[in-house]
Amino acid sequence: MAYRIEVKSQAEKALTRIPNPHRRRIAKAIDALARCPRPSGCVKLAGADDAYRLRIGDYRIVYEIADKVLIVYIIRIGHRKDIYRDL
Repeated sequence: MAYRIEVKSQAEKALTRIPNPHRRRIAKAIDALARCPRPSGCVKLAGADDAYRLRIGDYRIVYEIADKVLIVYIIRIGHRKDIYRDL
């Protein structure tokens, strides 16, 4: 049962600013979330009901899972020093 991926515009814009080798790794990780939205290494964020974080080198993907409708919402993508600001 595959999940659908929806990338918020803020995350999409941030992805274009990431250097290409890192961008490819992040894109692969996002594609893998469709098959397994809770991979090993993902961490549930404190204070959020369905928000998770996935570490890809120095970058982080923050996403939410809607299990009832099988959608993974990519909320933010960014460097580890910046990702949690204004979250």
